Amino acid sequence: MSLELKNVKKAYREPGGRQLPILNIANFQMASGEQVVLVGSSGGGKTTLLNIIAGITTADEGDVLIGGTNVARLSEAARDRFRAERIGYVFQTFNLLPAFTALENVLLGMSFGGQKADKSRATDLLKQVGLSHRLHHKPAQMSVGEQQRTSVARALVNKPRLLLADEPTANVDSANQQTILDLLRKSCRDSGVSLLLVTHAPEVASQFDRVEKLADFNRPQG
Repeated sequence: MSLELKNVKKAYREPGGRQLPILNIANFQMASGEQVVLVGSSGGGKTTLLNIIAGITTADEGDVLIGGTNVARLSEAARDRFRAERIGYVFQTFNLLPAFTALENVLLGMSFGGQKADKSRATDLLKQVGLSHRLHHKPAQMSVGEQQRTSVARALVNKPRLLLADEPTANVDSANQQTILDLLRKSCRDSGVSLLLVTHAPEVASQFDRVEKLADFNRPQG
């Protein structure tokens, strides 16, 4: 699924009332099936950008075209539906439901996308990220890295057309870092899914053909 941003602007209001510009992107494009890494300084707007693409946060101005659909022009309910059906998101903060097991969290991801729960697919994805021994454990019973791997499985379970990944390898050891990265890339490549991945890790970025620095196309005005 292709992605294009046109004249996207976002600012936040500071406690004193002053506007703090975060994003000012004239144009950014990804082709359908492309895999892109986005790098940038902490606090530079990378997560805000992913949230705008996903329709979780709205831009102050501009257009966000995903497969020809202008997500910025959809209602909140329509954005939620579009995200659930077509976008996978690996959150930096996991966003797992604490009362549910790893398997249940992944199955809930399917229900949000309007799909029939497929326990075998959810189980297989959890096994692929090395969590066959944690299927029935709740987030509080898992390590930070295990929670991140659960969130990766949940993001992939609905076979999204666009996958957004916010520091997906930040909280795992080097062995699991490569396992997660390989799973994300292979799953996207095999299915023709577009992948936009944010990372601070040079060893992750170096594995991609296209690496973009947010500062090269983001021009916020202070």
